[in-house]
Amino acid sequence: MKIEGGCHCRAVRFEAEVPEAVVVLDCNCSICSMTGFRHLMVPHEAFTLVSGRDKLTSYRFGTGAAEHLFCSICGIKSFYQPRSHPDAWSVNVNALDDLSGLSITARPFDGRNWERSRAEID
Repeated sequence: MKIEGGCHCRAVRFEAEVPEAVVVLDCNCSICSMTGFRHLMVPHEAFTLVSGRDKLTSYRFGTGAAEHLFCSICGIKSFYQPRSHPDAWSVNVNALDDLSGLSITARPFDGRNWERSRAEID
């Protein structure tokens, strides 16, 4: 099914194709806890950035492998490149326009112990 979403000011907009039943990772790492990010992994080929590429600003920390992308206007991170899934975007399910067609299963992810937890999601 097609999903659409983006940032608060609507400068950054995306669409993606996902199954109707999805698993969302609820991570407890420092940045996800502070921002309320809930991860829906979308393969790169199923994701389209519709607008706002020029409004994205990048932030890296820790290993620097993940590229966190924030709207430079409103500050919302609606999607980013996670280190855990290099072939997918992590879309914030909270940044989707409409959740009504999705069947969402939330799965805890212990991002505070990332190395150990990463092995458990394969």
